[in-house]
Amino acid sequence: MLHDFLPSVIRFSQGEDIDICVADNGSTDDSVAMLQKEFPTVRLITFDKNYGFAEGYNKALSSIDSEYAVLLNSDVEVTSEWLTPLVDYMDHHPEVCACQPKICSYYHKEQFEYAGAAGGYIDKYGYPFCRGRLFNIVEKDNGQYDSPKQIFWASGAALFIRLKDFFSVGGLDASFFAHMEEIDLCWRLNLYGHSIVCIPQSVVYHVGGATLKKENPYKTFLNFRNNLIMLYKNLPQKRIKKVMLVRQILDYMAALLFLLKGQVPNMFSVFKARKEFKKIRHHYDNAREEINQHRTCSKITTQLDKNILVEFHLLRHHTFDKLRWND
Repeated sequence: MLHDFLPSVIRFSQGEDIDICVADNGSTDDSVAMLQKEFPTVRLITFDKNYGFAEGYNKALSSIDSEYAVLLNSDVEVTSEWLTPLVDYMDHHPEVCACQPKICSYYHKEQFEYAGAAGGYIDKYGYPFCRGRLFNIVEKDNGQYDSPKQIFWASGAALFIRLKDFFSVGGLDASFFAHMEEIDLCWRLNLYGHSIVCIPQSVVYHVGGATLKKENPYKTFLNFRNNLIMLYKNLPQKRIKKVMLVRQILDYMAALLFLLKGQVPNMFSVFKARKEFKKIRHHYDNAREEINQHRTCSKITTQLDKNILVEFHLLRHHTFDKLRWND
């Protein structure tokens, strides 16, 4: 992935005030040797082991002295002038702490890509979706989402962020390891009064699923466990009991659906995730208390105050523009 996609980053990210870094999370192949030989101008940050997406980025960004940083997956192809709209918007909107480009599919460039599309949102029960992607239905990019738009979360595949804001809220939660960590980060940023925006004038193409496929049981475990942790940390006290009760029911329904599809390992991953969450939940009491102390935003307008499952499956609203937004 690095060999294929790093050249586009180098080609289209030129400038004396731009540094390109690759953080190697304790890889066991020849990635480091390849980088040193073929991309000697790229700054290489190496770690002794795999710290995961979350802590890997925390460690890498702590060694970078810059106003802005872009967290960019190794399976992303960038385009000409992709940084310019992002930098310009952030320079003129100090209230915005993070943004993302429009993310389209590398293999089907006329379509949005699953992990980010034209900006991310969540519903009242913590289910994530995107402008341009609801569950597994990915829309064709016809320019329908080409206006800058405030969003709930920016995709970790191409997350442009002001570093002082990143560190002011504690960075990514290292315990997540991977998956949901950028949504958790963006939730905290929202609660602390910051804004996050999608800038579609910048376009990148993402392969997606290059590390763990969507049907991988470990990915299922991480997504369900981390989503529950995220809810527990960030929900206000008056909502947490009801949301967690509904999520318990919905998670068991998801496990049943995996069973009916013959995906037994994924079914057990849901049970394992809930068991793990129950075991470690108390470890997040301090984080929850700190977030509640520092929150300045009582209602996040980019959170759908409805159940996306009802919108999608019962009301048959399969595109973002059809959703009944907050009352």
